[in-house]
Amino acid sequence: MYQLNYLKNMKVSVIIPVFNRPVMVLKAIDSVLNQTWKELELIVVDDGSTDNTFNVIKSIKDDRLKLLHQEHKGVSAARNYGIKESCGDFIAFLDSDDYWLKEKLEKQMSIMLKDKDCLLIHTEEIWLKNGRRHNPKEKHKKREGDIFEQSLKLCSMSIGTILVRRKVFDLIGVFDESFTVCEDYDLWLRFTAFFNVRLIPEPLVVRTGGHPDQLSQRFRGMDKFRIKSILKILNNPELDRLKRIKAYEELKRKCFIYGHGCRKRFRYGEALYYLSLPFMVN
Repeated sequence: MYQLNYLKNMKVSVIIPVFNRPVMVLKAIDSVLNQTWKELELIVVDDGSTDNTFNVIKSIKDDRLKLLHQEHKGVSAARNYGIKESCGDFIAFLDSDDYWLKEKLEKQMSIMLKDKDCLLIHTEEIWLKNGRRHNPKEKHKKREGDIFEQSLKLCSMSIGTILVRRKVFDLIGVFDESFTVCEDYDLWLRFTAFFNVRLIPEPLVVRTGGHPDQLSQRFRGMDKFRIKSILKILNNPELDRLKRIKAYEELKRKCFIYGHGCRKRFRYGEALYYLSLPFMVN
């Protein structure tokens, strides 16, 4: 179905989007520049910060760091801008409030260079909330192989843990900029619908949470975007029959939950739409 061409460039392009995080982003940047894998470029995309974030990053003196600026368009647009301006055959992402352990890229690249069929590899992670370590639930356990069914239920991979071949974005597209949240859920769904993933079952990323400026903390109704993503994948004629059935079943489940939530909040028109939506899908 898809044809792949492999290039010889072993450079990793790391993309960090940032908005108004002058302190936290420094730790993220430092964790990239201190990787044991040295063939890398770091692209930081300032998404229209209104504080001194841009100037703080600009003061860093490292030839591998490239600082870009755009009007405030959101994290998807920032990542897509970084992809467009990058030159590596391998691409990794890191959120501005998270950071990597030193051997993250080296361990991933050692597998990528040996296995030419590996398109994407992710890792386990450490979760910190308000500075305290939290153990993920069973449903958040990272998996490898065909993880499409898991990807339907929730975001199956954390953005900061993945390393992907650049060619993948030619195959499935980049981040959907119409998504305010769940843009990573949408991308992983498009990927896992057709490709397997690899996993390093070792925590190589520290993911922090609990601060009030996180999108997941400020935004409600995330299933609305997941439903939109499932509808998109159901409209792909190349999705096989078994995965189409699984996607439709998850669509029904999410529409039921979201629709009844709307009804409890007296949003009757929206409730009717989502409760009826599965019956309108072929």
